Amino acid sequence: MHSRSGKPAPTFLFFSARGKVRDMKIVADLHIHSPYSRAVSKEMTLENLDTWARLKGITVMGTGDFTHPAWIKEIKTKLEPAESGLFRLKNSPNGVPLGGTPLGKFDAPHPTRFILTVEISSIYSKGGKTRRVHSLIFVSSIETAEKINAVLGVRGNIRSDGRPILGLGAKELAKIVFDIDSRAMVVPAHCWTPWFSVFGSMSGFDTLEECYDEYAKHIYAVETGLSSDPAMNWRLSRLDKIALISNSDSHSLQRIGREANVFDTELSYDGIMSAIKSHDPKRFLFTVEFFPEEGKYHYDGHRNCNFSCGPEETKRLNKLCPKCGKPVTVGVMYRVDELADRPAGAAPPAGAIPFKSMVPLDEIMAEALGVGTASKKVKEDYRRMIEKIGTEFAILIDAPLSDLASAAIPEVVEGIRRVRERRLHIEPGFDGEYGKVKIFKEGEAVFSSPQTSLF
Repeated sequence: MHSRSGKPAPTFLFFSARGKVRDMKIVADLHIHSPYSRAVSKEMTLENLDTWARLKGITVMGTGDFTHPAWIKEIKTKLEPAESGLFRLKNSPNGVPLGGTPLGKFDAPHPTRFILTVEISSIYSKGGKTRRVHSLIFVSSIETAEKINAVLGVRGNIRSDGRPILGLGAKELAKIVFDIDSRAMVVPAHCWTPWFSVFGSMSGFDTLEECYDEYAKHIYAVETGLSSDPAMNWRLSRLDKIALISNSDSHSLQRIGREANVFDTELSYDGIMSAIKSHDPKRFLFTVEFFPEEGKYHYDGHRNCNFSCGPEETKRLNKLCPKCGKPVTVGVMYRVDELADRPAGAAPPAGAIPFKSMVPLDEIMAEALGVGTASKKVKEDYRRMIEKIGTEFAILIDAPLSDLASAAIPEVVEGIRRVRERRLHIEPGFDGEYGKVKIFKEGEAVFSSPQTSLF
């Protein structure tokens, strides 16, 4: 983990072997999508989210998509109140989800808590330019969610997609939400991505004030997105008092928790929101991050021309693709550099929330075994490693390597070690293409024994 001193910060184990709680903190993934959003797996049901959150080590999941009529109906039918402002799956006695668990004997430590969330896509004109801004909304009650739905339903079509597209400005959206419930939270989603974000190179703003006007004072956090990390955002002094949160924006079960937030606070809606607003490293402990190079918009480029480059080359090319002559999609790294008032690698500002970077466990296993993430080998080894060690977060972040050695082949353990030490190579993503991660160098042998799995 990256701390202000530059030295590794102390870590803790999320869950010990067999899923028993050792020193549990609140791990929250507050941005996902339901099956009612475009390009989302039909397996993203509340029951499956409950199960997979436990496997990952996530305490609190955002529901996503509460504006969609069919999804809010499922939420009302399948969830029940838990701690203040949070919900849990009905009929889930002793932590066993309704559909059973896909990993056999895994003893999940607690039912997953849910918090009501939605992402809204605003497409509108301001300052003589078309703006495309995505906003996250967090609320504490179904009553508040339904009031928001009633107002937005008059202003646009909230039935066609779980992430509705509205001709409603980000400022106007914030006003609607805060007028209904001052406890609600509005957060700019994936704030740097080119096409649909508050700072996006193609349609965004240079400051929060330009976007939200007088409501900017009520914006307490921004979501950094997969293509940036806190260190990149620390380059902007104007964000020093803004919390940097990270969420998966997942469209599939396997990718929930690829980014997340870790708190030491009361398990409640107000506890989590207060920890975010406080910007207190004793309550908001750290974020879990994608390596930003792996994000789909880290570099600049043209996907159709298979061309990408970093900011300096983009400037030399006057933002034009050398293959087709058309403007490139200017990515996150360039845009951060454009707005930053601090150099790359600048020390974290006072009170900055630390972060840890990781690669999902199935991707590490796939490279170690020389197979795809969807292969039977990876699924079997993932299942048994979870059963023996605990949650995926425990395996990736905290479990001693000596413990991992008893549950995985040496190449997987070495892969986890290298990721923890940030010793990996990533070909940066660009123009909608994910970056390509390489943990092992070309020519380094993957596991070559006839027994391709320890199990």
